[in-house]
Amino acid sequence: MSKLRSGFTTGTCAAAAAKAAAMFLFDGTALKAVEITIPEGDRVVMPLLYVRENHGSAEAAVRKDAGDDPDVTNGVTVIASVARIEGDEVVIAAGEGVGTVTKPGLSVPPGEPAINPGPRRMIRDAVREVTDHGIRVTIAIPGGREIAARTFNPRLGIIDGLSILGTSGRVRPFSCSALRTSLKCLLDVAVACGIRAPVFVPGHIGQRAASRNFSLTSGQVIEVSNEWGFMLNCAAGQDFEAIMVLGHPGKLAKLAMGEWDTHSARSKSALPFVSDLAGDILAGRMQEIPTVDGIFSALSIQERKELGDVLAGRVRMAIGERVGSRMETAVVLVNMQGEIIGSDGDLKRWM
Repeated sequence: MSKLRSGFTTGTCAAAAAKAAAMFLFDGTALKAVEITIPEGDRVVMPLLYVRENHGSAEAAVRKDAGDDPDVTNGVTVIASVARIEGDEVVIAAGEGVGTVTKPGLSVPPGEPAINPGPRRMIRDAVREVTDHGIRVTIAIPGGREIAARTFNPRLGIIDGLSILGTSGRVRPFSCSALRTSLKCLLDVAVACGIRAPVFVPGHIGQRAASRNFSLTSGQVIEVSNEWGFMLNCAAGQDFEAIMVLGHPGKLAKLAMGEWDTHSARSKSALPFVSDLAGDILAGRMQEIPTVDGIFSALSIQERKELGDVLAGRVRMAIGERVGSRMETAVVLVNMQGEIIGSDGDLKRWM
């Protein structure tokens, strides 16, 4: 198998475009490519789509190449427009398609462009290689608002566009670091908003079921994808009073099995575990049923609740061992329709 190709972050693209635009503004130099330093310390050469004058300012564009990583922003155009201002400050602003932060808890305060500290430093360092004069840098990503709707930004309170991210300057193919960074941001926002009892769910089905069955505030429900171990570790480091875990038994049963990354390619199937548990509880094996959902569907209402409650208890026990006794825990199992089929722990604080 050939080695997967790495790429560059939106922060690297923004810094390269800003430097190229600054060179055109101050020196009249229109380059085909520009060299910048990324946080890892390497000097990299970034090709440019264009460099041109724009009503007294200058702008340059870079097309993002994320390598072999399935990055939703791969192929976007990152544009930097630069203009002289009084003084010696580098002011960074959001243009079309770059979001604005509206909630506390992120690395950028509310009201500021969603350009993280790492990329801000990269942009400043890049333009400072060209000039010490005061300069305004406006970063834009055409189509960014539409792309952002498919990211975590709406749940993070970032409106009207994408975030400019990147701590190392490079995109590592199929790395889970970007996902974990986004998930940790969701938790940080919950903390900053004063949430004391978050609800962890795997995805959209869990989110809808949580909102349907419980009385919850905005931002209280946090999607953790498959990163249960990572997110529970993060939660254990916060001053939460309680945490509810809600989801389908086919996913959450894996936690009772010690599988803390529940992605199907990286964890065992929950079917044998649930089938054995059903056989122990209900005095009959159900191994011929091919899915966890099928096992529950084949039971009577009373049997379904009995199995669901016992399984929820096993999951809660595993979570308790993971996060410790300081934080109260509860587990709720739901079917694909969002109906509760089992639970364990005190649910009153979420009712």
